[in-house]
Amino acid sequence: TVKEQANIVKHRLFQIPYINIAANYISETQYKIDVIHYNLNFNLFPKEKLLIGDVTVTGILKDKNVTELHLNLYDNMKVENLTLNGKENPFTQNDTRLSIPLSETRPDTFIIEIAYSGKPKKIGLSSFVFGELNGKSVIYNLSEPTFASTWFPCNDIPSDKALMDISITNDSIYTSASNGILVSEATEGGRKTYHWKTDYPISTYLISVYSSIYTKFTDEYVSPLSKDSMTLEYYVFPEHLDNAKIDFADHPKMLSFFAETFGEYPFIKEKYGVAEFLWQLGAMEHQTLTGIGSNFVGGKKFFNDIFVHELSHQWWGNAVGLKSWKDIWLNEGFATYSEALYAEHRAGAEALQSSMLSKRSDNFLGKLYDPGADMFSSTVYDKGAWVLHMLRWEVGDSSFFKILREYFEKYKYSSASTSDFQHVCESISGKDLRHFFTQWVFEGDDQIKMNVEWKIESRTNEKTIIKMELNQIQDRYKVFDFPVEFQFLDKKGNYENAIFRVDSRSKTIQHELKLEPVIIIADPSDWLLADINVIHK
Repeated sequence: TVKEQANIVKHRLFQIPYINIAANYISETQYKIDVIHYNLNFNLFPKEKLLIGDVTVTGILKDKNVTELHLNLYDNMKVENLTLNGKENPFTQNDTRLSIPLSETRPDTFIIEIAYSGKPKKIGLSSFVFGELNGKSVIYNLSEPTFASTWFPCNDIPSDKALMDISITNDSIYTSASNGILVSEATEGGRKTYHWKTDYPISTYLISVYSSIYTKFTDEYVSPLSKDSMTLEYYVFPEHLDNAKIDFADHPKMLSFFAETFGEYPFIKEKYGVAEFLWQLGAMEHQTLTGIGSNFVGGKKFFNDIFVHELSHQWWGNAVGLKSWKDIWLNEGFATYSEALYAEHRAGAEALQSSMLSKRSDNFLGKLYDPGADMFSSTVYDKGAWVLHMLRWEVGDSSFFKILREYFEKYKYSSASTSDFQHVCESISGKDLRHFFTQWVFEGDDQIKMNVEWKIESRTNEKTIIKMELNQIQDRYKVFDFPVEFQFLDKKGNYENAIFRVDSRSKTIQHELKLEPVIIIADPSDWLLADINVIHK
């Protein structure tokens, strides 16, 4: 079926290679600076696959004892000139580090201007690509997690957000799009420059360049909260225009749902948009302008989940950023659960259940927090979604959606850690969730496997007493603590439901029912990441 085809492709998206972040990629010194603005100027030459850059980095020195500034820049991008606060300054380039010694008089604010050029390396998921489609140039980037420095000098720490201006110059036949709002266009000598600007803080990995022969079309989002309007901008290959108009049509509805559920779209004074690129494993949630692989623009709405996922990242990942890559589940688990929430919104509880079952695995490997090189695994995406689903079951709908809104409001335009999220959860719900986060996020690398044996202990005309023996049998994490619902059905199809807390490896429960059960169903609404086998003794 169409849905099965879409699910097959969607799950292919997670077959992404391991990404190793070198232990020395970020120096201790880099945590002692705070970049407040990037002014990025790029001259692109498609035939030569050459980038000539002029970048100004403005920042604050948080520690006066720092004697040398460090930025990230791959050393094949050769620095030709560097000034510090208007004066030429020595520097060294080594591997991925640009080192800039400071004089004894160290001002609080630094302005570093760097002129450089080179052919960016294509590493990681894509980093920076001079590509081609049907004989035409397609230039784009995908910097996540730590490959922004393959094409511009930066403090490549996700929590060091800054404001940004970006000017992209290419041959005049090409349209160049980026984050934020378009300030100006200027053509000179067969070359065209697009100047984009964002007044919302942005992480380095979310900065984008798309430059190709694009057809642009627009739509409009009207906020259900404020009634403010915002333009939706779409940049697509001309041959895909008709398909894109079909595939992208639901974005206003998606935006409205997320605004009502999480809080207002966080970049409403700028835009939301989608641009086609040539990364064919999926999409990338660049701030205000998502990149979508051209093979996902088919005109049949096969891949709505992908558009939902990427849009939700504008809340989870972009507005609320990461304190470190160890917390990446806060991006990907949240965006994956947003797919399920949108399905529930569109088609009800059964659609939520169906969406979550499509994300279930019998054996998610590895821990959710700090997944190391496996940061784009189904554990991070799908188990991350399941943890949120189980959190919702643990605290109840009212608290759960308050948690999401409070977490967004507290950390938007900033960055959060898993512990920050846990504190919001505990504050709103009034529950001690240490055990929940320990078993599902920080330490547990397993899921619930449980056998339930039951029998009728006694029976009268008015009531039945049943006895259930519950035994957790999973290998890697011995004891999960969780609430589980059981549904008791009699031979006429009548049923009673009851919820019990399981907090030990083995547990015996006696329970009184008005009916005489013939079948017991564990977790009938699929709230748990669990394989529960029920046996009538």
